[in-house]
Amino acid sequence: MTISPPPLIALNDVSFAPDGKQVLGPLSLQADARRIGIVGRNGSGKTTMARLLSGLIAPDTGKVHIAGVDVAKDRKKALGSVGILFQNPDHQIIFPTVEEEIAFGLTQMGQGKAQVAAGVQGILVRFGKAHWAKAAIHQLSQGQRQLVCLMSVLAMAPAVIVLDEPFAGLDIPTTRQLQRILDGLEVTLVMITHDPAMLREYERVIWLEAGAVVQDGAAQPVLAAFEAQMAQIGDGDDLSHLAG
Repeated sequence: MTISPPPLIALNDVSFAPDGKQVLGPLSLQADARRIGIVGRNGSGKTTMARLLSGLIAPDTGKVHIAGVDVAKDRKKALGSVGILFQNPDHQIIFPTVEEEIAFGLTQMGQGKAQVAAGVQGILVRFGKAHWAKAAIHQLSQGQRQLVCLMSVLAMAPAVIVLDEPFAGLDIPTTRQLQRILDGLEVTLVMITHDPAMLREYERVIWLEAGAVVQDGAAQPVLAAFEAQMAQIGDGDDLSHLAG
């Protein structure tokens, strides 16, 4: 009897409610698609979903498994199963030089000095950036810092990379360059974005509102419904409503 492998991404009855305020869930979903998009308005639960998927926060109920790893409980193994790219690279970078930043994750995975050095050199050569090794990160542009973050994640060879608005604040040429790099990656990407155009070619799109899934399916119909709803809200007077 052949046993089917578990799904690459599995959320089982997951919810997150800090201080008793329900932010996400409860929800369950499974995914094996190579390109998954997540859309929704501000406050819909997108960033919470990104942090749960990457193991940065633990759910209040349920479990999140990526490549068979419980990412909230086994942080060391999680580094090799899922990585995250924040919208602001300065919220991610903690070391002064490029090589130190890339080396950090590899060291956290338990690799020895020689293996870490080889991993750093390998990813820099792969991207044609060997000359960046000693570069001071504060002297790099935002786009270059975002690339450093991406190289740091890729050096750990995760099965899934979560992208939380990765192009925010970048100009059009830099966005196109980073998009081209991402398009060429063989790993599974989960992109959180406000821009439906970024997800047109994606296999699956999940639309979140108030921490719940509104629609989940092929990109074209989900994005069409999402954009129609956003246009309807935009044509109204949503700004006059006071927060509760």
